[in-house]
Amino acid sequence: MSLRIRNIVSQPVAVPMRRPLRTGAGAVTQAALLLIDLETEEGITGHSYLFGYTPLTLKPLHELVRGLAELVRGDELAPVVIDQKLRAKARLIGTHGLVGMVLAGIEMACWDALALARGVPLVVLLGGSPGRVAAYNSTGLGIMPADEAAAEADQLLGEGFRAIKIRLGRPEARDDLAAVRAVRGRMPEGSLLMADFNQSLSVAEAIRRGRMLDDEGLYWIEEPVRADDLAGCAAVASELKTPVQIGENFRSIHQMREAIDGRASDFVMPDVQQIGGVTAWMQAAALAHAAGIEMSSHLFPEISAHLLAVTPTRHWLEYMDLANPILREPFLVRDGEIVIPDRPGTGLTWDDDAVRCYLLK
Repeated sequence: MSLRIRNIVSQPVAVPMRRPLRTGAGAVTQAALLLIDLETEEGITGHSYLFGYTPLTLKPLHELVRGLAELVRGDELAPVVIDQKLRAKARLIGTHGLVGMVLAGIEMACWDALALARGVPLVVLLGGSPGRVAAYNSTGLGIMPADEAAAEADQLLGEGFRAIKIRLGRPEARDDLAAVRAVRGRMPEGSLLMADFNQSLSVAEAIRRGRMLDDEGLYWIEEPVRADDLAGCAAVASELKTPVQIGENFRSIHQMREAIDGRASDFVMPDVQQIGGVTAWMQAAALAHAAGIEMSSHLFPEISAHLLAVTPTRHWLEYMDLANPILREPFLVRDGEIVIPDRPGTGLTWDDDAVRCYLLK
Protein backbone atom coordinates (compact mmCIF):
# COMPACT_ATOMS: atom_id res chain seq x y z
CA MET A 1 0.00 0.00 0.00
CA SER A 2 1.57 3.27 -1.13
CA LEU A 3 0.96 6.28 1.12
CA ARG A 4 1.40 10.00 0.53
CA ILE A 5 1.90 12.65 3.18
CA ARG A 6 -1.02 15.06 3.44
CA ASN A 7 0.18 17.07 6.42
CA ILE A 8 2.23 17.00 9.61
CA VAL A 9 0.76 18.77 12.63
CA SER A 10 1.89 19.11 16.22
CA GLN A 11 0.42 19.93 19.63
CA PRO A 12 2.48 21.27 22.57
CA VAL A 13 1.49 19.93 25.97
CA ALA A 14 2.86 20.38 29.49
CA VAL A 15 2.16 17.21 31.45
CA PRO A 16 2.65 17.17 35.25
CA MET A 17 5.23 14.61 36.28
CA ARG A 18 4.12 12.00 38.79
CA ARG A 19 7.35 12.60 40.71
CA PRO A 20 9.25 15.88 40.21
CA LEU A 21 12.81 14.97 39.28
CA ARG A 22 15.63 16.84 40.99
CA THR A 23 18.90 16.37 39.13
CA GLY A 24 22.36 17.90 39.32
CA ALA A 25 21.28 20.12 36.42
CA GLY A 26 18.09 21.37 38.11
CA ALA A 27 14.56 20.23 38.88
CA VAL A 28 12.05 19.02 36.28
CA THR A 29 8.43 19.22 37.44
CA GLN A 30 6.51 18.81 34.18
CA ALA A 31 7.10 17.02 30.90
CA ALA A 32 7.19 19.47 28.00
CA LEU A 33 6.04 17.28 25.10
CA LEU A 34 5.34 18.03 21.46
CA LEU A 35 2.88 15.53 20.00
CA ILE A 36 3.39 14.93 16.26
CA ASP A 37 0.74 13.56 13.90
CA LEU A 38 1.75 12.67 10.35
CA GLU A 39 -1.43 12.49 8.28
CA THR A 40 -1.57 10.63 4.96
CA GLU A 41 -3.91 11.02 2.02
CA GLU A 42 -5.08 7.46 2.65
CA GLY A 43 -6.36 8.24 6.15
CA ILE A 44 -3.55 6.64 8.17
CA THR A 45 -1.92 8.86 10.80
CA GLY A 46 1.47 8.14 12.32
CA HIS A 47 2.28 9.40 15.82
CA SER A 48 5.42 10.37 17.69
CA TYR A 49 6.38 12.85 20.37
CA LEU A 50 9.33 14.96 21.40
CA PHE A 51 10.52 15.77 24.91
CA GLY A 52 11.56 19.42 25.01
CA TYR A 53 12.82 19.34 28.64
CA THR A 54 11.37 22.83 29.21
CA PRO A 55 8.18 24.48 27.90
CA LEU A 56 10.41 27.21 26.41
CA THR A 57 11.34 24.86 23.57
CA LEU A 58 7.82 23.90 22.56
CA LYS A 59 6.94 26.98 20.50
CA PRO A 60 10.07 26.84 18.31
CA LEU A 61 9.71 23.06 17.96
CA HIS A 62 6.09 23.53 16.91
CA GLU A 63 7.08 26.13 14.31
CA LEU A 64 9.84 23.90 12.96
CA VAL A 65 7.36 21.07 12.45
CA ARG A 66 5.09 23.44 10.55
CA GLY A 67 7.91 24.64 8.32
CA LEU A 68 9.38 21.23 7.57
CA ALA A 69 5.93 19.81 6.83
CA GLU A 70 5.71 22.13 3.83
CA LEU A 71 8.78 20.46 2.30
CA VAL A 72 7.33 16.93 2.24
CA ARG A 73 3.62 17.50 1.69
CA GLY A 74 2.53 15.22 -1.15
CA ASP A 75 5.66 13.04 -0.95
CA GLU A 76 5.44 9.29 -0.85
CA LEU A 77 5.80 7.93 2.67
CA ALA A 78 9.28 6.43 2.73
CA PRO A 79 10.94 7.15 6.12
CA VAL A 80 14.57 6.95 4.98
CA VAL A 81 13.96 9.03 1.86
CA ILE A 82 11.94 11.65 3.77
CA ASP A 83 14.63 11.91 6.43
CA GLN A 84 17.40 12.29 3.85
CA LYS A 85 15.45 15.00 2.02
CA LEU A 86 14.79 17.05 5.15
CA ARG A 87 18.36 16.69 6.42
CA ALA A 88 19.68 17.89 3.06
CA LYS A 89 17.41 20.96 3.26
CA ALA A 90 18.63 21.70 6.81
CA ARG A 91 22.32 21.09 6.14
CA LEU A 92 23.40 24.75 6.17
CA ILE A 93 21.80 25.53 9.54
CA GLY A 94 22.77 22.17 11.02
CA THR A 95 20.78 19.07 11.92
CA HIS A 96 21.37 19.07 15.66
CA GLY A 97 19.62 20.81 18.54
CA LEU A 98 15.96 21.68 18.05
CA VAL A 99 16.14 21.08 14.30
CA GLY A 100 17.55 17.60 14.87
CA MET A 101 14.83 16.82 17.40
CA VAL A 102 12.10 17.71 14.92
CA LEU A 103 13.76 15.74 12.13
CA ALA A 104 13.80 12.69 14.42
CA GLY A 105 10.19 13.25 15.46
CA ILE A 106 8.99 13.38 11.85
CA GLU A 107 11.03 10.30 10.97
CA MET A 108 9.57 8.34 13.90
CA ALA A 109 6.04 9.33 12.86
CA CYS A 110 6.83 8.12 9.32
CA TRP A 111 7.84 4.70 10.65
CA ASP A 112 4.71 4.52 12.80
CA ALA A 113 2.49 5.30 9.81
CA LEU A 114 4.29 2.74 7.69
CA ALA A 115 3.85 0.02 10.32
CA LEU A 116 0.18 0.97 10.71
CA ALA A 117 -0.29 0.68 6.95
CA ARG A 118 1.28 -2.78 6.98
CA GLY A 119 -0.87 -3.77 9.96
CA VAL A 120 2.10 -4.87 12.10
CA PRO A 121 3.90 -3.59 15.21
CA LEU A 122 7.00 -1.54 14.44
CA VAL A 123 9.21 -4.28 15.89
CA VAL A 124 7.85 -6.71 13.28
CA LEU A 125 8.45 -4.23 10.46
CA LEU A 126 12.06 -4.02 11.68
CA GLY A 127 12.48 -7.79 11.61
CA GLY A 128 11.69 -8.71 15.21
CA SER A 129 8.66 -9.84 17.15
CA PRO A 130 6.64 -8.46 20.08
CA GLY A 131 7.83 -9.56 23.46
CA ARG A 132 9.33 -8.01 26.58
CA VAL A 133 12.36 -5.82 27.22
CA ALA A 134 14.16 -5.56 30.58
CA ALA A 135 13.67 -2.11 32.11
CA TYR A 136 14.76 -0.07 35.10
CA ASN A 137 12.57 2.47 36.85
CA SER A 138 13.90 5.99 36.35
CA THR A 139 10.85 7.96 37.49
CA GLY A 140 12.28 9.20 40.78
CA LEU A 141 15.28 9.19 43.14
CA GLY A 142 16.35 12.73 42.40
CA ILE A 143 18.64 14.87 44.52
CA MET A 144 17.09 14.46 48.00
CA PRO A 145 18.14 13.57 51.55
CA ALA A 146 19.28 9.99 52.07
CA ASP A 147 16.26 8.95 54.15
CA GLU A 148 13.83 10.30 51.54
CA ALA A 149 15.75 8.49 48.81
CA ALA A 150 15.49 5.20 50.69
CA ALA A 151 11.73 5.58 51.07
CA GLU A 152 11.29 6.45 47.40
CA ALA A 153 13.39 3.46 46.37
CA ASP A 154 10.80 1.24 48.08
CA GLN A 155 8.08 2.88 45.97
CA LEU A 156 9.99 2.48 42.69
CA LEU A 157 10.74 -1.19 43.28
CA GLY A 158 7.14 -1.69 44.36
CA GLU A 159 5.99 -0.69 40.88
CA GLY A 160 7.19 -4.00 39.48
CA PHE A 161 10.87 -3.34 38.78
CA ARG A 162 14.06 -5.09 39.81
CA ALA A 163 16.33 -2.18 38.83
CA ILE A 164 16.16 1.55 39.61
CA LYS A 165 18.31 4.65 39.08
CA ILE A 166 19.44 7.30 41.56
CA ARG A 167 20.59 10.82 40.66
CA LEU A 168 23.85 12.00 42.18
CA GLY A 169 25.78 15.25 42.12
CA ARG A 170 25.13 16.75 45.54
CA PRO A 171 27.45 19.57 46.65
CA GLU A 172 29.25 17.21 49.04
CA ALA A 173 30.52 13.80 47.93
CA ARG A 174 29.73 12.30 51.35
CA ASP A 175 26.04 13.08 50.82
CA ASP A 176 26.05 11.18 47.51
CA LEU A 177 27.66 8.24 49.28
CA ALA A 178 25.11 8.38 52.09
CA ALA A 179 22.22 8.40 49.61
CA VAL A 180 23.60 5.40 47.71
CA ARG A 181 24.12 3.44 50.91
CA ALA A 182 20.65 4.30 52.20
CA VAL A 183 19.03 3.15 48.96
CA ARG A 184 21.14 0.00 48.65
CA GLY A 185 20.25 -0.86 52.23
CA ARG A 186 16.55 -0.94 51.34
CA MET A 187 16.90 -2.93 48.11
CA PRO A 188 16.31 -6.71 48.06
CA GLU A 189 19.11 -9.05 47.04
CA GLY A 190 19.38 -9.40 43.29
CA SER A 191 18.03 -5.93 42.47
CA LEU A 192 20.20 -3.41 40.64
CA LEU A 193 21.01 0.26 41.23
CA MET A 194 22.24 2.58 38.47
CA ALA A 195 23.56 6.09 39.23
CA ASP A 196 23.46 9.26 37.10
CA PHE A 197 25.53 12.41 37.71
CA ASN A 198 23.89 14.34 34.84
CA GLN A 199 27.24 15.82 33.71
CA SER A 200 27.71 17.65 37.01
CA LEU A 201 31.37 16.87 37.80
CA SER A 202 34.83 17.80 36.61
CA VAL A 203 37.04 14.96 35.45
CA ALA A 204 39.10 15.01 38.65
CA GLU A 205 36.02 15.09 40.88
CA ALA A 206 34.36 12.34 38.85
CA ILE A 207 37.37 10.10 39.42
CA ARG A 208 37.42 10.94 43.13
CA ARG A 209 33.71 10.27 43.63
CA GLY A 210 33.77 7.27 41.34
CA ARG A 211 36.50 5.63 43.40
CA MET A 212 34.50 6.41 46.53
CA LEU A 213 31.52 4.59 45.00
CA ASP A 214 33.43 1.72 43.41
CA ASP A 215 32.63 -0.75 46.17
CA GLU A 216 28.99 0.29 46.69
CA GLY A 217 27.49 -2.18 44.21
CA LEU A 218 26.42 0.30 41.51
CA TYR A 219 25.62 -1.29 38.15
CA TRP A 220 26.89 1.77 36.28
CA ILE A 221 27.82 5.42 36.75
CA GLU A 222 26.17 7.58 34.09
CA GLU A 223 27.40 10.84 32.55
CA PRO A 224 29.83 11.81 35.31
CA VAL A 225 31.30 14.69 33.24
CA ARG A 226 30.29 16.96 30.38
CA ALA A 227 28.71 14.82 27.66
CA ASP A 228 30.80 16.22 24.79
CA ASP A 229 34.08 15.75 26.67
CA LEU A 230 34.74 12.29 25.28
CA ALA A 231 38.39 12.41 26.36
CA GLY A 232 37.28 13.25 29.89
CA CYS A 233 34.75 10.43 29.86
CA ALA A 234 37.48 8.05 28.73
CA ALA A 235 39.78 9.22 31.52
CA VAL A 236 37.08 8.55 34.12
CA ALA A 237 36.17 5.16 32.65
CA SER A 238 39.81 4.05 32.69
CA GLU A 239 40.16 4.87 36.40
CA LEU A 240 37.01 3.26 37.80
CA LYS A 241 36.01 -0.32 38.51
CA THR A 242 32.33 0.55 38.12
CA PRO A 243 31.26 0.66 34.44
CA VAL A 244 30.67 4.12 32.97
CA GLN A 245 27.55 4.76 30.88
CA ILE A 246 27.08 7.60 28.37
CA GLY A 247 25.14 8.25 25.18
CA GLU A 248 21.87 10.07 25.80
CA ASN A 249 23.48 13.18 24.32
CA PHE A 250 25.00 11.58 21.24
CA ARG A 251 23.91 13.94 18.45
CA SER A 252 24.66 11.50 15.65
CA ILE A 253 25.97 8.03 14.95
CA HIS A 254 29.27 9.71 14.08
CA GLN A 255 29.67 11.06 17.61
CA MET A 256 28.78 7.63 18.96
CA ARG A 257 31.46 6.07 16.76
CA GLU A 258 34.01 8.56 18.11
CA ALA A 259 32.99 7.68 21.67
CA ILE A 260 33.35 3.95 21.03
CA ASP A 261 36.68 4.38 19.24
CA GLY A 262 37.95 6.55 22.09
CA ARG A 263 36.80 4.10 24.78
CA ALA A 264 34.80 6.88 26.38
CA SER A 265 32.53 4.46 28.24
CA ASP A 266 31.86 0.82 29.01
CA PHE A 267 28.21 0.98 27.88
CA VAL A 268 26.22 3.22 25.53
CA MET A 269 22.62 4.46 25.76
CA PRO A 270 21.48 6.52 22.76
CA ASP A 271 18.32 8.60 22.87
CA VAL A 272 16.15 7.97 19.80
CA GLN A 273 15.21 11.66 19.65
CA GLN A 274 18.80 12.88 19.84
CA ILE A 275 20.49 10.21 17.74
CA GLY A 276 18.17 10.91 14.80
CA GLY A 277 15.18 8.56 14.89
CA VAL A 278 14.54 4.94 14.01
CA THR A 279 16.95 4.70 11.07
CA ALA A 280 19.80 6.27 13.02
CA TRP A 281 19.05 4.01 15.99
CA MET A 282 19.42 0.93 13.79
CA GLN A 283 22.74 2.26 12.52
CA ALA A 284 23.84 2.95 16.11
CA ALA A 285 22.85 -0.60 17.08
CA ALA A 286 25.09 -1.92 14.30
CA LEU A 287 28.00 0.16 15.65
CA ALA A 288 27.47 -1.21 19.16
CA HIS A 289 27.21 -4.74 17.79
CA ALA A 290 30.44 -4.39 15.83
CA ALA A 291 32.21 -3.06 18.93
CA GLY A 292 30.70 -5.69 21.23
CA ILE A 293 29.33 -3.04 23.59
CA GLU A 294 26.00 -3.27 25.43
CA MET A 295 23.42 -0.70 24.29
CA SER A 296 20.57 0.67 26.39
CA SER A 297 17.95 3.31 25.68
CA HIS A 298 17.23 6.77 27.06
CA LEU A 299 13.61 7.88 27.55
CA PHE A 300 10.82 7.26 24.98
CA PRO A 301 10.03 3.75 26.27
CA GLU A 302 7.13 3.34 23.84
CA ILE A 303 9.35 3.39 20.76
CA SER A 304 12.61 2.36 22.46
CA ALA A 305 11.08 -1.00 23.40
CA HIS A 306 10.52 -1.80 19.71
CA LEU A 307 14.06 -0.70 18.87
CA LEU A 308 15.81 -2.51 21.69
CA ALA A 309 14.01 -5.71 20.72
CA VAL A 310 16.00 -5.72 17.45
CA THR A 311 19.27 -4.41 18.94
CA PRO A 312 21.88 -7.22 18.95
CA THR A 313 23.61 -6.02 22.14
CA ARG A 314 20.36 -5.06 23.88
CA HIS A 315 20.88 -4.05 27.49
CA TRP A 316 18.40 -1.97 29.52
CA LEU A 317 15.39 0.18 28.70
CA GLU A 318 15.05 3.35 30.77
CA TYR A 319 11.45 3.61 31.93
CA MET A 320 10.05 7.08 32.53
CA ASP A 321 6.30 7.47 32.24
CA LEU A 322 6.42 11.04 30.90
CA ALA A 323 3.77 10.48 28.22
CA ASN A 324 1.46 8.16 30.17
CA PRO A 325 -1.05 10.88 31.16
CA ILE A 326 -1.82 11.67 27.50
CA LEU A 327 -1.78 8.08 26.18
CA ARG A 328 -4.94 6.11 25.62
CA GLU A 329 -3.11 2.82 26.28
CA PRO A 330 0.11 3.21 28.30
CA PHE A 331 2.56 0.33 27.98
CA LEU A 332 2.42 -2.40 30.62
CA VAL A 333 5.18 -3.32 33.07
CA ARG A 334 5.41 -6.95 34.16
CA ASP A 335 8.13 -8.44 36.37
CA GLY A 336 10.59 -5.69 35.58
CA GLU A 337 9.98 -5.78 31.82
CA ILE A 338 8.15 -3.55 29.36
CA VAL A 339 5.58 -5.43 27.29
CA ILE A 340 5.66 -4.50 23.61
CA PRO A 341 2.01 -4.38 22.53
CA ASP A 342 0.97 -6.70 19.73
CA ARG A 343 -0.87 -3.99 17.83
CA PRO A 344 0.05 -2.10 14.63
CA GLY A 345 2.59 0.72 14.73
CA THR A 346 4.45 1.82 17.80
CA GLY A 347 1.32 1.57 19.94
CA LEU A 348 1.10 5.32 20.55
CA THR A 349 -2.48 6.64 20.64
CA TRP A 350 -3.43 9.96 22.22
CA ASP A 351 -6.08 10.39 24.89
CA ASP A 352 -7.75 13.40 23.25
CA ASP A 353 -9.43 14.60 26.45
CA ALA A 354 -6.12 14.57 28.32
CA VAL A 355 -4.36 16.32 25.45
CA ARG A 356 -6.94 19.11 25.54
CA CYS A 357 -6.44 19.38 29.30
CA TYR A 358 -2.67 19.86 29.08
CA LEU A 359 -2.53 21.73 25.75
CA LEU A 360 -0.47 24.91 25.74
CA LYS A 361 -2.04 27.81 23.89
